[in-house]
Amino acid sequence: MDKLKKYIESLNEDELWINHAFTIKELKKRKLIRTRNTAGERGEQLAIKTYNSTPNESNLQAAPEGTQNVDALSRKGERYAIKTVTLPRTLTGVFYGLNPPETKEEENKKFEYLIVVMIDDSFELIKILECNWETFLKHKKWHKTMRAWNINVTRKLEGECRIIHKNIEK
Repeated sequence: MDKLKKYIESLNEDELWINHAFTIKELKKRKLIRTRNTAGERGEQLAIKTYNSTPNESNLQAAPEGTQNVDALSRKGERYAIKTVTLPRTLTGVFYGLNPPETKEEENKKFEYLIVVMIDDSFELIKILECNWETFLKHKKWHKTMRAWNINVTRKLEGECRIIHKNIEK
């Protein structure tokens, strides 16, 4: 890693941008990402890999591209939304397709579980939390600008979630 770091630091601005573009193309070629949302894609990859390598956890596979509100599916047909938070931020991306706050009708269940993947700015896994639909509904907050919902990862939320993975070194 030190060699790679020194190499990256030796690049001029243009070389750095070209390296970034090449890296994105290579990640797409290897099917590690599908979009330019590298943090979100990394979180999905880490969640699926962690679940599939952890005894007694559901085996997950990526949901078909374009599936709304669902990023992974279990063999049992359970739907998982996956959101990635890059620390020190604690706010997830938004959840579209849910009723706005002024609606009184009951929310149609979009997924069974929400997985929150917490990574650092080097894309290294820090923690994975899992909460059910009811916990998600309890903690969702309206984002006025985006006209959608998101989740703030707080100690209270963490206390109501299952911890699937925790990096004890971080």
